[in-house]
Amino acid sequence: MKALVWEAPRVLNLREQEIPKPADGHVLIRVAYAGICGSELSGYLGHNALRVPPLVMGHEFSGTIVELGADVRAQFPNLYSGQAVTVNPLTFDGTCEFCRAGLSQLCIARKLIGAHCAGAFAEYVSVPANLVLPLPPGMSLRTGALTEPVACGVRIGELAGEIENQVAFIVGAGPIGLVALQALQLKKLRCVFVSDLDAERLNMAQALGGIPLHAREVNVVERVRAETNGYGAAVSADCVGTAQTRLQCVQATRSAGTFILVGLHEETSALPAAEMIRREIVTRGSFSYTRENFFEALRRLENEQVHLDPWIVEAPLEQGGAWFERLLNAPGNVSKVLLVP
Repeated sequence: MKALVWEAPRVLNLREQEIPKPADGHVLIRVAYAGICGSELSGYLGHNALRVPPLVMGHEFSGTIVELGADVRAQFPNLYSGQAVTVNPLTFDGTCEFCRAGLSQLCIARKLIGAHCAGAFAEYVSVPANLVLPLPPGMSLRTGALTEPVACGVRIGELAGEIENQVAFIVGAGPIGLVALQALQLKKLRCVFVSDLDAERLNMAQALGGIPLHAREVNVVERVRAETNGYGAAVSADCVGTAQTRLQCVQATRSAGTFILVGLHEETSALPAAEMIRREIVTRGSFSYTRENFFEALRRLENEQVHLDPWIVEAPLEQGGAWFERLLNAPGNVSKVLLVP
């Protein structure tokens, strides 16, 4: 099979590999679409400690089951060969304290498909059967591939709390920023400001109902505070993950407001701790999603409550390296790149 292998910082090559044989409790999936995630961009640069080359990345995907491993049919009678599915890429043990509390994404034994093991930037991928979700009747494989990033948005909305009639601020109009925008809008906010450096990405956010702020043209912190009588946003979400964007979120958040850290571009950065203490800013990390968030994401896609069209690009797997470079340098009006093996 063809596989796109990350072999060193900024080095992706198409290689021939053996088609994996599904182990006990696993299913083999013929990949239909695999999205490029922002965390994979930082991994591609060598900035993400979670990913070590050589590696087949890819954790946002959909496809068709082609083979069931031993015991799968007995344990998961709803799965069958030829079935259209998506996959929750976070493995978990189901027994630790976090799993029992419904926070499987924080499992002490968690692993990520496409990071700890081979992912979906390939023609086939083998995954644990308990992570496989059949697509609702009538849902396309293209739409099903969006479940994972949409689930990240569901989690951000959940952590934002009760903010009806309040103002929110999002930094980053990439895929996660756009799904976070739509998740927050479902909470009946007064408005959502979205900041970015790319005018075309801001146009996407505006088309979805966000108020665009071009970070090169306006002081985004001053603008958010001016529009809130000096108070700031009730909730801010940094969907980029640099020292500057994290600082902007702190400064734009009202006292006793909530700052949600989402972006993973930089592993570490300084934060104004004294200001956060004096203004009692609630700070939350948002890592991936719970299993319930993932199910909810699929439901919202089915009900057309969230979308990334008409800005989705489909590209052959062999163009993956070129798209990684474009997304790093000048993404433009692209909400999601789906690689097609």
